[in-house]
Amino acid sequence: MSAAPADQRLLLVTGLSGAGKSTVLKVLEDLGWEVVDNLPLALLEALIDAPAKRSEAARPIAVGIDSRSRGFRPALLVKRIKELRDAGDRDIQTLFLDCAGAELERRFSETRRRHPMAEDRPAADGIAREREMMEPLRRWAEQVIDTTNYSSNDLQQEVRQRFGDTGDDEPVLNVLSFGFARGLPRNADLVFDMRYLRNPHWDPKLKPGTGLDADVAAYVMADPAYEDSVAQIEMLILTLLPRYRAEGKSYVTIAFGCTGGRHRSVHVADRVAQTLRASGYEPVLTHRNLDSAPQDGLEGRPPPASPAGAGKA
Repeated sequence: MSAAPADQRLLLVTGLSGAGKSTVLKVLEDLGWEVVDNLPLALLEALIDAPAKRSEAARPIAVGIDSRSRGFRPALLVKRIKELRDAGDRDIQTLFLDCAGAELERRFSETRRRHPMAEDRPAADGIAREREMMEPLRRWAEQVIDTTNYSSNDLQQEVRQRFGDTGDDEPVLNVLSFGFARGLPRNADLVFDMRYLRNPHWDPKLKPGTGLDADVAAYVMADPAYEDSVAQIEMLILTLLPRYRAEGKSYVTIAFGCTGGRHRSVHVADRVAQTLRASGYEPVLTHRNLDSAPQDGLEGRPPPASPAGAGKA
């Protein structure tokens, strides 16, 4: 039997039906693990020893095994794990998901699923039978999570804390500028409307430019409301991002809109992206309507001209 990479990590995820195995495997997959569910035990060693690409040699593997797995015999599985550990340098651990019987009954009742070991009997009978069968694995497992009082979100956070390497579970951060006149972006988590700032579109010299041009940026920044409001938006975003990460979000999109999507939103999105980079994030910056032609019909009417003599003493 060929040796697996010395730094390869293998986690056997098992436990009682309804205790949350599918949720755990989904989170591990999001964290970059290679996930296989309900693998026949006869194929376990073949999976471990399968040659991996060099770039994937250190990718951890999570294998979901429960009472439905073909050839499932807990005592035999414990014996095989011991043998695999003794055969070489392999980081093999077992995670057992437990849950109180009454809570499992409630979950099966809510989902209207039949317990895999209940057959034509009440769910409680299947739960009791499975618990007795799984006891050797529970005693053997290095890690046990009791999900009785866990929501799905609670369990996801627990898995991320136990198995997520620092920095590996950062959400993909997108910063987007767009024009409201050309439609709202899909899947934006935060949308900020920049139309309260004065519009360079109505200055003939600035109209052909974009928010990436210095003269356009200076025009927008000269608005009295600009600095305080944008600074508060940046503070809000920096406050929310760690919370999004804790909630397990894989993608966060922050969108800045103005009427045409070429001036104000472009400048503010660019500034916020720079602020995020300075704070240690790696945002992807996209200007959706930057190359769109300026159109007065989209921008609406220009601001009213100041009355003659206005502002004079």
